[in-house]
Amino acid sequence: MTRDLTALVADLGGTNTRVALTRGARVREDTIRRFRNADHPDLGAVLRAYMADCPETPDAACVAMAGPVRDGVGELTNLDWIVTRSAVAEATGARTVAVLNDLQAQGHAIDHLDLDAVQTIRPGRSASERAARLVIGVGTGMNAAAVYRLGDRTLVPPSEAGHVSLPAQTDTELRLLDWIASRHGTPGLEDIVSGRGFERIYAWLGEEARDSRALKASAIMQALEDGTDPRAHEAACIFVRMLGRAVGNLTLVHLPFGGVYLCGGVARHFAPHLDALGFHAAFMDKGRFADFMAQFPVHLVTDDYAALTGSAAHLVELLA
Repeated sequence: MTRDLTALVADLGGTNTRVALTRGARVREDTIRRFRNADHPDLGAVLRAYMADCPETPDAACVAMAGPVRDGVGELTNLDWIVTRSAVAEATGARTVAVLNDLQAQGHAIDHLDLDAVQTIRPGRSASERAARLVIGVGTGMNAAAVYRLGDRTLVPPSEAGHVSLPAQTDTELRLLDWIASRHGTPGLEDIVSGRGFERIYAWLGEEARDSRALKASAIMQALEDGTDPRAHEAACIFVRMLGRAVGNLTLVHLPFGGVYLCGGVARHFAPHLDALGFHAAFMDKGRFADFMAQFPVHLVTDDYAALTGSAAHLVELLA
């Protein structure tokens, strides 16, 4: 029975990898271990280190990774690692193996999250259980993935939405784009709507003000919370306005009547500030389509292990 399936799941990021065992679509939290990627030559070494202390061979394995995946082969965006199904099978002993982009895994998790792991940021209209949904991840990087239900299966097509061209509408935003382009090449959405993008906004505002101070995203956020740095507040306003516009654009592309789900560490940190800093106004700012935008609810996923849960749920569907 798939509900008794024992699987190994891994959430592979640019810095760390989390590995766990599951029972059906539920992650066994007592089995979660975190590994620093810098301490290992590749993902196979991470999985073998986990399996060395694992009392059971999993029936299946799934890796969710921060990078593009095609035909079961993934390339990590911020690290020179290639992930293949065969390498995962060799390291774990699993007979069934899947490799997903991490946002695909987040999409597969939506139907399996506890109620207290989803917070509504803005309400919308009720919709059919079969309605499309959209997951948008904002953390070190940025990406989005649409989620569809087809019969008894969940379809989450891969995407690299964080690398589409960055939209700008004001003189201020155009100056910011020119500044990013002069240092980092053609600006993509991720160059602003991400943790490092937040840092770039802050640095650019400093350059405009002839103030060379630069801070990490966590320090800028702390200054925003403390109310001690007007530049931090201005950077947050620009960030949230661009985030709201980007979420609105992606919503019009995919029409997720079932809701938009924000996830990722940066999204969680900004959640308490979205209303005050203009997210809703930017989301709705679609000209004659402004009223149309009101029907889409926006939620925040607070479960840090959602990618692991989605990996487990995907395996259950594969083997059903």
